[in-house]
This record gives sequence, C-alpha cells and structure tokens, in this order.
Amino acid sequence: MRVLVTGAAGFIGSALADRLLDDGHEVLGVDDLSTGSLANLREAGSRPAFSFTRLDIRDPALTGVADDFGPDVVCHLAAQISVRESVADPVRDARLNVEGTVAVLEAARLSGARKVVHTSSVAVYGRPSELPVGADSPFEPRSPYAASKLSGEVYLRTYQALYGLDSTTLVLANVYGPRQSPNGEAGVVAIFTDSLLKGAPTVVYGDGSQTRDYVHVTDVVDAFARACGNAGTGGRFNIGTGRQTTDRELHTLVASAVGAPDDPGFAAARLGDLPAMAVDPAPALDGLGWEPRTGLVDGLKATVEWARSS
Repeated sequence: MRVLVTGAAGFIGSALADRLLDDGHEVLGVDDLSTGSLANLREAGSRPAFSFTRLDIRDPALTGVADDFGPDVVCHLAAQISVRESVADPVRDARLNVEGTVAVLEAARLSGARKVVHTSSVAVYGRPSELPVGADSPFEPRSPYAASKLSGEVYLRTYQALYGLDSTTLVLANVYGPRQSPNGEAGVVAIFTDSLLKGAPTVVYGDGSQTRDYVHVTDVVDAFARACGNAGTGGRFNIGTGRQTTDRELHTLVASAVGAPDDPGFAAARLGDLPAMAVDPAPALDGLGWEPRTGLVDGLKATVEWARSS
C-alpha cells in the first residue's frame, strides 16, 4: 500500500511513518517543517520505501505531488494545534486547519486515493456533561481550534457523500511519548519530563485536580495503521484510554520515572483549561479492532528513557 502522511515530521506523524514502513508500506511524508523536525524522520529516511517532500499543504503543488505518488490512503495529521494561538489569530487557524484540510481532500480525490484518515481532537466536545465521552456525544467547540477541527470532520463527510472518497476520523485524547517536544504547544508529559530531567522547576496549574486521558503514541499510530485498511470506513472513533489522570497524579508518576523529587510549584488555573476529559474507546474495538495496550506507568518509563538518551 502507498500512504501519504501529512505532518510527517511531527511527533505523531513520524511515529506513524515508522509504523507504516515496518508494516511493509511505501510512505511519502509531506511537512513544511514549521513545527516538525527532520530529526524525527532520521529512521524513516534511512529506508528506501520512504520519501519526503517539504511543502505547505495549502500549496497548489500538493496536488501534483500526490498525483505523482499515487497514494492508496492519505493520513492527514498536519495542523495548527495551539488552542491559545487559535484564539489570538483565528483567521490563521482557519487557513491552516480548514483550508489546509480541504486542500488535502482535493489532492486525495484528484490523485485517486481510496481513503483519507483524518485527525480530530477531543476539543470538539467542549465541556462534556458525562465522562468518558462517547463518539456520538454532542459537539461544543469552545475555541477556533476546536471549530476548525470540527469543520474538517464535516468536510470529510461531504467528500465521502459527493465523491465516494472513503474516510475514517480518529479523535485523539492527550497523546504522549518519544519525540514530543517540550517547547511550544507541548503536552504536559513532555514538559514535566524535560524539566525534571534538567532539575528545573515544574508548575501545576490550579489545584492539580484537572484530569486528562493520556494515550501513548504507539497505540495512536496503531489506530491509524488499522484505519488505513478497510476497517472503520465512514466511522468516527475516540482514541484514548477512558481513564482520567489528574495533573498532580501525573507529576508524581513522571517524577518517579525520572527519579526526581515530586515537588511541583502551583500557579493559578489558566483561562480556558477544561476541568476534566476522558473518552470512551470501546467503539474502536468493534470498528477497528483497536484498544489501548500501553499502561501509563510503562509509557512514561519509555518516554523518560527516550528523553534521557536524546
């Protein structure tokens, strides 16, 4: 199978490229390197079945690149991922996440791709009244970022209805693991890990009771790999564990994995942060044959080992 991966130089995209290559597929990575890094593609780049094109997905040249490659499947991970940046500049967010997604769908359609696997976010659920959140829960986007990710889902369904372009949407919980940068709009696991390894201060916002659903990147790319086949076509699946971990609990677990003092500082809660989140992954077992396999303790240990050796 030939798979085009947008956002291939990013944290999740590069892990997906590695997994697809391991499975025997041919992969074309596309990334403008605005946030991704070629260092993430060092392993993939050493393999003859991998090629890379540096390109903004909104560039009209994407259509020709896709047509030349002839993908069977397009995995779309390129995105503007910062909620705060989307609030500060919603027009830029829409250009990257809405216009960019439409450009990817057009490239997929015109190149004859069979399927697009799209990345969405739990942000589309807003502040759910019940946890864990089911994939059929109401949408309540509370940021331009959430609105743009939801718009991508709508465009996906439109292209399936208009052109018969198969699709699967994966709604990701809080992904963590090797290659996640502690800079920019980073996950808290990467931030805690980096600071604790350096002996730098760490900060927990609010009283530490805010919860998130942490899913390891190897489990996430397994969901993508499964969705590249015929499984889950037309479906929408939450990719998480269904388990809530508080910020304070997470700090304790990361500190233990690092072997550092569990003594964070505390700061005022940040405006817009959700008090709790977890998603129900059960439908993914039926639709994709997928379930999370990496426990948080083991996942954090592997993440710390990677960070320590990087």
